[in-house]
Amino acid sequence: MLRKLNCYVTRVSIFLITAALIAGMAGCDGYTRPSQNLEIQTWYDLDAVRDNLAGNHTLMNDLDSTIPGYEELASPTANGGKGWEPIGTQDAQHGMCSPTIFWGTFDGQGYEICDLYINRPDESDVGLFGVTSDGVVRDIGIVNATVIGGNAVGGLVGTNAGTVSNCYCSGNVTGNKYVGGLVGETIAGSTVIDSYFTGNVIGNLQVGGLAGRDTGTVSNSHSTGNVTGVDTVGGLVGYSYYGSVSDSYSTSSVTGENYVGGLVGLNDEVGDNIVSNSYSTGSVSGNEYVGGLIGSNGDHSTVSNSYSTGSVTGTSYVGGLVGTNGGNVTNSFWDMETSGQSTSDGGSGKNTTEMQDITTFSEAGWNIIAVAPGSTNTTLIWNIVNVVTYPFLSWQP
Repeated sequence: MLRKLNCYVTRVSIFLITAALIAGMAGCDGYTRPSQNLEIQTWYDLDAVRDNLAGNHTLMNDLDSTIPGYEELASPTANGGKGWEPIGTQDAQHGMCSPTIFWGTFDGQGYEICDLYINRPDESDVGLFGVTSDGVVRDIGIVNATVIGGNAVGGLVGTNAGTVSNCYCSGNVTGNKYVGGLVGETIAGSTVIDSYFTGNVIGNLQVGGLAGRDTGTVSNSHSTGNVTGVDTVGGLVGYSYYGSVSDSYSTSSVTGENYVGGLVGLNDEVGDNIVSNSYSTGSVSGNEYVGGLIGSNGDHSTVSNSYSTGSVTGTSYVGGLVGTNGGNVTNSFWDMETSGQSTSDGGSGKNTTEMQDITTFSEAGWNIIAVAPGSTNTTLIWNIVNVVTYPFLSWQP
């Protein structure tokens, strides 16, 4: 009961903070923000974005360790060993209304930023971008990154209150709280879409392969690699609070203690969270509240048209699909053979043959069609090579 009370107090506190941020963002007026538009060809050009936070910037080529400015700005020896200084910060007085936040547009044009190094374990809002608000970051890859921070740590963005679209990151991301491979924290109203992370993510609280804490929208995205944390650890999202996850998947191996899930660690009890048309296939290991897809699905939270197949191990409140459920789980399944779990607090257990049979899903009302090996039909959400594969999302390459 004490643990439940503590969780409730924590969630109410987070709700009030989130509400304050939203209200604050609505009143972010009166600032004059530098808005020169930059064409970025060197690390020096990229560094100049911090002096033009409302501009529309374009990456003109790949950046790596051979490009001018790397040693001074983004290498392991830059800035006294701290590496890259994140673009966009928030101060204690103004929070998400700080004039030092990135408010502009960054168009990567499909180019990559390679060998990024950040070592700032005592700092918050750590990534290539520290904080974005109403900004757009799109069409960019972060490759072979090493990112170490404190709270709100991501390979691309520490705290995202804007839009991240068609972006990816590979490498190693480490932090304390709100740690994600691509984005540390997504604020209410923000979006992460058509994006992915591959590599290793390590943290303590609210740790996810793509995003550590999500109060926005995550869709058409995925993660692969290894995710390790203590509480609220998920293959794609560690903690979904008033957020939604749809048309997404994770193949990440997930290890934690409490609230550990193959896709989402904790789909919170407050609000109307939706996890839909998503799946996870990685192994999941924890202590309490451990599930192949969701560690804990809270009150009023919904899981629909989703499945999991990874092995699941834990001590208490362990389920093949969901560890514990206070909400609704509909038309969702788990593989009892591959998971090693015959029970779940929600969902329907099937054997592997049934999980690879289109009738299991079509009879449950899924938007699914059988396709030939190697082909896809993007007119429906789900595809399956009948009696050969598990369902997969039609947007997957």
